[in-house]
Amino acid sequence: MTMLSFRLEDADAREVQSWADRLGLDRSQLLREALRRHLNLLRSEVDAQVWPERPLTADERSLTAVADWGPAEDWADWAGDHGVDAQG
Repeated sequence: MTMLSFRLEDADAREVQSWADRLGLDRSQLLREALRRHLNLLRSEVDAQVWPERPLTADERSLTAVADWGPAEDWADWAGDHGVDAQG
């Protein structure tokens, strides 16, 4: 793990500490997670720009049909009282 150091406004530092306290996190952990989420957001923006240049392959598109699969049966009432308990 690499250590980074940076300066920020006093008000921002107080808010970071306040959120860390509320969430029960170490301040460094809160900042690491915030940075990780922001980097993910930036990567997703690049992905959106690259998408038209490199569309899905036929193999990748074949998985889209699976996304439409729903449950084979309606199990909504399965947990209801059917006169049988877990013991049989």
